[in-house]
Parts: sequence; C-alpha cells; structure tokens
Amino acid sequence: MSQEAIREKRDAARAEDVVPPLDTIIGYKLRRAQLAVFQDFAESFARMKLRPAEFSALALIARQPGSKQSEIAEALGVKPANLVALMDGLEKRGLAERRKTDTDRRSYSLYLTAKGEKFVLSMASVWRDHENRMIERLGGEGESRRFIEMLEKVAG
Repeated sequence: MSQEAIREKRDAARAEDVVPPLDTIIGYKLRRAQLAVFQDFAESFARMKLRPAEFSALALIARQPGSKQSEIAEALGVKPANLVALMDGLEKRGLAERRKTDTDRRSYSLYLTAKGEKFVLSMASVWRDHENRMIERLGGEGESRRFIEMLEKVAG
C-alpha cells in the first residue's frame, strides 16, 4: 500500500467516530422523555378519552375564559386551522364553545360549557396524579423546578 493510500485511510472519518452515542444527544433524550410522559398521560386519561392537546386547550380556556381562538392557538404553538379542528372535537363533546366576539364578528372567544367545567374539575385530580408521578421520577419538587427551568431555556 502506498504512503498516500495509508494517509487517506488514516485521515478518513468513520461514521462511528463522528456520531456520538444516542444517549448523549439532547434531542434524543428529550424525545424519549416526551414519549414516557405521553405514555403515562395516555394511560392516566384513557377513560376520559383525553389527548394532551385537548387537555392543554381546556386548561387554557378554564384559566382564561373568553380568550380568542388565535390566542389559544399561539399559546399551544399550533396553527389556527389545527385549533379549529381541536375545538370542533371539544364542542362535539359538549366541553367548550365558541362565541362571536362583540368587537369583531370574524373572531371567536372560547369558553367552557357547564359540562366542560365539571370535566375540568374531574380531570384535575387525574392530572395531579400524573404530574406527581413525573415529579417523583425527577427526584422531587426541587429537581422538577430545575428541570422546568432548563426546558424553558431550551424553548426560549
């Protein structure tokens, strides 16, 4: 083998040398954590037939009744068209409703229905149990707060 060929072989990057182990990649670990949290959420809320996006929308509407659809979509980080579909489902279940705003008839404000209020009250205890399991996995309240602070840094 020529000296040139030896140098080329030595200098050639090997895929295994440039790609780190998956368990050291932040994005990979975040995705695995998300899957674990969502799995626990799905098991917790299965009997209520509630998905994470629906939970978040109901929680936002409960805390900020009368919010515009565009505000809820922005808070959830979804496109307005996707929120329309989500709200259609919540309305069909009788949990939330859209009302035309007084100032702009093209815009809708969102509210819980009476059934939605009861539903949110019942989902609160299920959520607390789910959240407590996640806090326990993190090692307690202090670790949980630090984890949330770190996630906020990543999210910006």
